[in-house]
Amino acid sequence: MNTPAQSIPRPLIRTNQWVIVISVLLTWLTGYYWILAIPLLSGISGVCFDFNPVMRFAKLFLRKHPSAYIPEDKDQQQFNQLMAIGFLTLALVSYLLDWTTAAYVFTIMVAIAAFVAILGFCVGCFIQYQWKMFRARRQQ
Repeated sequence: MNTPAQSIPRPLIRTNQWVIVISVLLTWLTGYYWILAIPLLSGISGVCFDFNPVMRFAKLFLRKHPSAYIPEDKDQQQFNQLMAIGFLTLALVSYLLDWTTAAYVFTIMVAIAAFVAILGFCVGCFIQYQWKMFRARRQQ
């Protein structure tokens, strides 16, 4: 039997992306790199326990039923979240090791990816599509 694909309402995805962008900006402005732990721990919780506190909190402010919003694919969101977790982890570790240049590189990458996604282009979707195409070509 086919099970319907799970989805997440777009406003919840956008909120998560804004939290990443704002956390990076606040980290740059204040120098408090532990701010990056907010989207990092939220993302880890979402991937590991299917409970993203940022999205759960944002869900309280939805004016319509979640199904009334444009749906985003949950599997794609998980892939994107894994990439964000990776970059945020590398950024936080870089800050802890006082590797400032690396920390800026990783925070710039995750902030650009999140901001571009807010504008409508999903970098993670593009990467996943290219990876699937690469694997398909190798199998032929």
